[in-house]
Amino acid sequence: MRASVVVGVPTYRRPAELADLLPRLLDQARDLPGRPFAVLVVDNDPEGSARATVDALADGRVHYAHQPVPGIAAVRNRILDGALDDLDGDLVAMIDDDERPEPGWLAALVETQEATGAVLVAGRVVPEFTGPLDPWVAAGRFHTRRNLATGAPISVAAAGNLLLDARRLRALGQRFDESVGLAGGEDTLFSRQLHARGEAMVWCAGSVAVDRVLPERMTRRWVLGRAMSHGDAWVRVGLRLAPGPVARTVVRARAALAGSVRVVVGGLRAGAGLALRRPVDQARGLRAALRGLGMVRGALGLHHAEYARGTGAAA
Repeated sequence: MRASVVVGVPTYRRPAELADLLPRLLDQARDLPGRPFAVLVVDNDPEGSARATVDALADGRVHYAHQPVPGIAAVRNRILDGALDDLDGDLVAMIDDDERPEPGWLAALVETQEATGAVLVAGRVVPEFTGPLDPWVAAGRFHTRRNLATGAPISVAAAGNLLLDARRLRALGQRFDESVGLAGGEDTLFSRQLHARGEAMVWCAGSVAVDRVLPERMTRRWVLGRAMSHGDAWVRVGLRLAPGPVARTVVRARAALAGSVRVVVGGLRAGAGLALRRPVDQARGLRAALRGLGMVRGALGLHHAEYARGTGAAA
């Protein structure tokens, strides 16, 4: 019997987006005829607000689970547990509640996994802007994400568009680290841990999810705030992977030095871009400087909880 597939959707107070996404996910099953298929919505709202959206769809293939513990890592672990224990799934795809799968999204992930045997397959995420983009942000191309050839090995992956071999993960005892659930970077840590264990992870160019970029994420302020958060996350992940106190001290020292260099070099590039009227250098230089500042702050233990409640962020 072919492997069963569960699509997991982490959600937090996005009823309109979720209502639009779920029928699109059900359409994906048409490309996998005869294969067991289900969708699992895991709601991180303490009030369980997503249940009404799932119930209104009235489709037996869509299941609801409540995870009131704050943090996206707890939600992702609930997806893995629910897929295995409640739905008897073999492969678990994950897509964010504000993304939209293109036709063939799921089939491409499954085909790549079965062709390679990889424990993790990551797909493309492309932006769709919901309003006019700040020219400064456009010049920096900050919403453009990587793309590789299908089957190319990778060492790190985001969790917004991926497929996991759930049974292999359970055998390994691999989980998302819930101690970083509110700070972000749980997917980076998760995938880097898999890579460190020698597990195969590959890219799938044919699996495309569209990220609808809302106006609040199309501003300079958001880009620079995210850059600083990513610098901090890079340090936190390095500290989690370090094998002991001495190694963690080395991580902090390297992060402080590398971050300081980024601040200086990025600031110089931004200044040159301003003087020469080169928007791309202004934008990329300033973002590099803020990422460096995040690294320095992280090295000093001044971590930022990006997904703390009250920020408006999902999960």
